[in-house]
Amino acid sequence: METPHNEFIFRSKLPDIYIPSHLPLHTYCFQNLSQFKDRPCLINGNTGETFTYADVELTARKVASGLNNLGIEQGHVIMLLLQNCPQFVFAFLGASYLGATVTTANPFFTPAEIAKQATASKTQLIITQSSLADKVTDLARDSDIQVMCIDETTDFLLFSDLTKADEGGIPAVKISADDVVALPYSSGTTGLPKGVMLTHKSLVTSVAQQVDGENPNLYLQRDDVIVCVLPLFHIYAMNSVLLCGLRVGAAILIVQKFEIGTLLELVEKHRVSVAPFVPPILLAFAKNPNLHRYDLSSIRMILSGAAPLGKELEDAVRAKLPQATLGQGYGMTEAGPVLSMSLAFAKKAYGAKSGACGTVVRNAEMKIVDPHSGLSLSRNQVGEICIRGHQIMKGYLNDAEATNRTIDERGWLHSGDIGYVDDDDELFIVDRLKELIKYKGFQVAPAELEALLISHPSISDAAVVPYIIELSYFRMKDEAAGEVPVAFVVTSNASKVSDHEIKHYISKQVVFYKRINRVIFVNSIPKAPSG
Repeated sequence: METPHNEFIFRSKLPDIYIPSHLPLHTYCFQNLSQFKDRPCLINGNTGETFTYADVELTARKVASGLNNLGIEQGHVIMLLLQNCPQFVFAFLGASYLGATVTTANPFFTPAEIAKQATASKTQLIITQSSLADKVTDLARDSDIQVMCIDETTDFLLFSDLTKADEGGIPAVKISADDVVALPYSSGTTGLPKGVMLTHKSLVTSVAQQVDGENPNLYLQRDDVIVCVLPLFHIYAMNSVLLCGLRVGAAILIVQKFEIGTLLELVEKHRVSVAPFVPPILLAFAKNPNLHRYDLSSIRMILSGAAPLGKELEDAVRAKLPQATLGQGYGMTEAGPVLSMSLAFAKKAYGAKSGACGTVVRNAEMKIVDPHSGLSLSRNQVGEICIRGHQIMKGYLNDAEATNRTIDERGWLHSGDIGYVDDDDELFIVDRLKELIKYKGFQVAPAELEALLISHPSISDAAVVPYIIELSYFRMKDEAAGEVPVAFVVTSNASKVSDHEIKHYISKQVVFYKRINRVIFVNSIPKAPSG
């Protein structure tokens, strides 16, 4: 699309590359399989079991055939309600082979939250584990949704049956680059969680922007061991860990959940070289008094994302792991997700500025716009960050209005984040336009909590806002979350309800990171004329 003469467009310092965005995602990931088919692909951190690339590719095709035997067809939606495990990978890739769509749900979600997403996405099958099965029992009983477990159970279908299917039984499907392959849920810039339609083209483009080309970012190399402790249901791990790892032929160490002692042991044991983390994990590293007892010399690269990384913590991590290059990335689910990455990892040494989120990814355009006038701004001027490229979402599922608010008629995705680009093309985030609350990288939509609050019989009105808690190296509390939800509540006439009752009422219905941290009683909620 033609660019007006008065627009300031920012592009990567690295040259654009050829991206085979016409390929289905699974074909792209395994395009160079013959070069590393016998190398380790997945390492199960819990058991030590290792699957080669040939194992993973074959198992994914068997799962696709098995899903077809269950009646899953092209365009159908499968929900993965799983902690990190190899079966997550087999199911995701299997669905891709079949032309189906995967929606991912947080294992900590309540049954009501799972049911809401399953209904909105028209899920046909939920793949989960026995420890979470109680959360979907009622849903399975009251709907046509099938449920499958990855471990032994007498009540539901068994995932192991999928892996026994004949891999030759995959039906002939014509997958378009614009078909949706992943459907994570995000609140976007405002409102309730919405299904983000990421196509084969979106994800192929995003992965290529990070790891492909003659002069790649060198985020990942074939002989790397990349640790996957971030949850695979989150787009950060799904894209920048799993899919990037598969594309380059790296070994992916799957860690079921974050526990600092276990993680340090696994890093040492498997000689992890690339560590994509979030600031709370880096804080745990920096504050751990036993760090010196582990050999962490294999780590050559640490990527931080999903939340801002403060200078104090950045400096502390560099002091503890001096051999590792540390850089930040910036993304949002709707952007596929990566908008910018540090070039400290590139062949040409660019260095990394403290607090910077890197430069815009290749084969994409970024601009900074004045939130009021919509005019494009030049360097060092603060405005809303916008991104354009084949990696961004197709739109929100069944929500044209929200899609049009986020992606304008010229294809620019408006992030809702406020920042600026400096003289060296480095991006800095300074604020946020959007209502979203970020708790340790997880999204909390105020509108969702407000709707639950006003459903309480004693509450007539409510507003939820973020309370900012600085994630500092010098303090480490459980609530070191960045932001937590605080509720302003108006009670009904003569109603008496305590803050404890309100907190408990919400906590029963939502995942832990959406719980109300504090309740403030007020006489009214100030509103604009529009409401």
